[in-house]
Amino acid sequence: IPIGVREGVKLRVAGKGYFGPGGGPRGDLLFKVVIAPHATIERRGDDLHTEVPVAVWDAMLGGEVRLQTLGGSGTFRLPAETQNGRTFRLTGQGMPRIEGGKGDLYAKVKVVLPQELTPREKELIEELRRGRSGPDGKVG
Repeated sequence: IPIGVREGVKLRVAGKGYFGPGGGPRGDLLFKVVIAPHATIERRGDDLHTEVPVAVWDAMLGGEVRLQTLGGSGTFRLPAETQNGRTFRLTGQGMPRIEGGKGDLYAKVKVVLPQELTPREKELIEELRRGRSGPDGKVG
């Protein structure tokens, strides 16, 4: 199967089908490519798309983010104050192209809030809220 082949492409392998009538030469084997879905990565043409869970602290302060790629795992630098839903393009980390090169990997940030805060964490967050809120309690 050629590298970079897409879903639905029909391929022919000469001489690998059934024998012809009366013991004649083998025919051709024809098949249609079906690509099984990946658990966390979606293919769109030669590009790949994935969601990357990011802790709220890393979204606010920035940092190195690990993610799954076709080659295993990779990293990219998350800038400070990254908003939920922002998408980053990792050039050349997508599917191989039949004509050479690779598509891109698009990583969409999914900010994950902590499940349980310690009393100290709650106190610090309250302090941040008081410092960032206007007189009416709204962020401003």
